[in-house]
Amino acid sequence: MQTPAHRHGATADPQSRDASQPYTAHSDTPVHRDTSVHPDNPAAASGPHGRSTMAVALPVAAALLYGLWTVFVDRTSGSSLGHAWLLGLITAVVSGVLGLLLVRVQPTLVTEVRALAYGAFFGTAIGYLYSISGTAGHTTLESVRMGAVMGAVMFAVSLYIFRTHRVREPHGEHRPRRTHHHPHPSN
Repeated sequence: MQTPAHRHGATADPQSRDASQPYTAHSDTPVHRDTSVHPDNPAAASGPHGRSTMAVALPVAAALLYGLWTVFVDRTSGSSLGHAWLLGLITAVVSGVLGLLLVRVQPTLVTEVRALAYGAFFGTAIGYLYSISGTAGHTTLESVRMGAVMGAVMFAVSLYIFRTHRVREPHGEHRPRRTHHHPHPSN
């Protein structure tokens, strides 16, 4: 019978060891770590710190688009070009850092709290853009109301997505349960 080590091409000869392979303490058999992509383990395809490329690229791209949108909104409301670009740069950096922070801590959050965090982040961003739009008659209360409405919409959408894609949940309760076969004590 072949052991998993034999199937992976391991040899028992200590002279033929590959220096890059770690070995167990009790044998000369190398420890093989399967780094292929599995649906149950999406972090296997990620970098050395467990972050995938998309988990970094999406918040950065969204921050750049948000910064450009801020430049457009501020410029059309009558600000100078330099002021609009400075404000766009600041909002891009702040939203990028907050987005990366949210992506980093989201695996530790319960589904509802994670959806609430996305809703609050989106609502705050939209409320801020609404406040700088400069249209006559905008008050702080109207900006807060617009942000709250958009945040509630984002919360509902996020919660729906997180609940319908339960396989991707980072915490235990919403993952598909594995069946455990325990022998019955009377057998």
